[in-house]
Amino acid sequence: MTTSTFGALGVPTPLVSALNAAGITEPFPIQVDTLPDTLAGRDVLGRGKTGSGKTLAFAIPMVARLGGALAGGKRRSGRPLGLVLAPTRELATQITAAIEPLAEAYGLSVTTIFGGVSQNRQVAALKAGVDIVVACPGRLEDLMKQGFAHLDAIEITVLDEADHMADLGFLPVVTRIMDKTPQSGQRLLFSATLDNGVDKLVRRYLSNEVLHSVDEANSHVAAMTHHVFEVADVEAKRHLVEKLASGTGRRILFMRTKHHAKKLAKQLTEAGIPSVDLHGNLSQVQRDRNLAAFASGETRVLVATDVAARGVHVDDVELVVHVDPPAEHKAYLHRSGRTARAGSEGDVVTVVLPAQRKDTAALLRKAEITVSPQSVTASSGAVTTLVGDVAAYVKPAPRAAQPARGQSQGRRSQGANAQRKRANREGAPRDRSGRPSAAPARATASAAAPRVRSEQPGAEAPSRPRGGKGRAQSNAGPVRVGQVVRPNRRSR
Repeated sequence: MTTSTFGALGVPTPLVSALNAAGITEPFPIQVDTLPDTLAGRDVLGRGKTGSGKTLAFAIPMVARLGGALAGGKRRSGRPLGLVLAPTRELATQITAAIEPLAEAYGLSVTTIFGGVSQNRQVAALKAGVDIVVACPGRLEDLMKQGFAHLDAIEITVLDEADHMADLGFLPVVTRIMDKTPQSGQRLLFSATLDNGVDKLVRRYLSNEVLHSVDEANSHVAAMTHHVFEVADVEAKRHLVEKLASGTGRRILFMRTKHHAKKLAKQLTEAGIPSVDLHGNLSQVQRDRNLAAFASGETRVLVATDVAARGVHVDDVELVVHVDPPAEHKAYLHRSGRTARAGSEGDVVTVVLPAQRKDTAALLRKAEITVSPQSVTASSGAVTTLVGDVAAYVKPAPRAAQPARGQSQGRRSQGANAQRKRANREGAPRDRSGRPSAAPARATASAAAPRVRSEQPGAEAPSRPRGGKGRAQSNAGPVRVGQVVRPNRRSR
């Protein structure tokens, strides 16, 4: 940690006050290095490890410069002055949360733009006039094509996690967006590495840039302790992972696939360890809800795929577990970077099956991590010491009751019998077996049988049965809310 102050680095007093109000009193090394240049309007290329404070390194100069430029000015519809591009929705949301308290000091407005949600609110914010836009490239380009966003007034552009945008295939979109911003504007690019085409972005869009590299691109956080726990088989791994998840502090468990992340979160919750999942199959509302539950402490365990390895910053994550070792060393470093952030300490565990030992050793060599593997079980002393106090068991919420198959069929059979009796009383035509013919029976049922309505609060209005008018209903599955119960011709 440095002894410099934000004020001494040239940060305006309103922003120093806003930082102090948030408990941020001392700048981190990347901020100390970059702020004099960024506040002076220079283009900057910043390279620093995850969790090193890059967000404030570009948020402070953006707000300081735009706040001064906008004094007495007027916003223009659809023409922001500041633009931050980020690779994921989670990172964009967290960047916005970091910028907003600073922006309030100057009365600047900030909005976030990303896909997976309705664009209506984003369009409304742009039309009303917004000063700073934090965006994922895909949705921003969509809004530009529709004429809602124009970048000809942009004064400062930031590319955050540029290497991850390259990994996700966003560079062509980023290039098209950057081409729409004025060449005279200030540009800041932050990236852990300069491979996969990031170096081309630097050459094309940064002018006379200043390079600030706080540490080696692949270095890991010094306060991070790494462990490799080798287990005998899948069953031993399951018990170990449950034990690692059982502590009292926050922990993130990383999986390779969306399906396995969802499955593990469910298994842990049923074992009395409340857990939420975070992966690409969730809607934005679900992702926000699960991340908020984890950040608030409502749940202590987040089970995630690599979508959470970049940009998701939750304070005081004490343990990261690579339940599935990642495919390459950069993913290992970014996953691990969710703990030991901003000077805090943290532990990282990689769980290794016998067949994974060779690949994991190679991965750690590339990541420049030196650690001696340990053969463990869930009850080993090394595991018990690492977990510490075990949190109290939390009884899982009961599942919604589902009618048994036999009960469902029984109700349907009773409904069919009632309809046949009604048809007999009303003199419906009969088929060769002496039973009422099918078509009139269905017509009678449609006209006379009441719809079944749910009495639960918030239940949806009755819906029209699937299958189209006059089509025989399947005898499989429970009766749906709002469905007219009709006899099955085959069951007679």
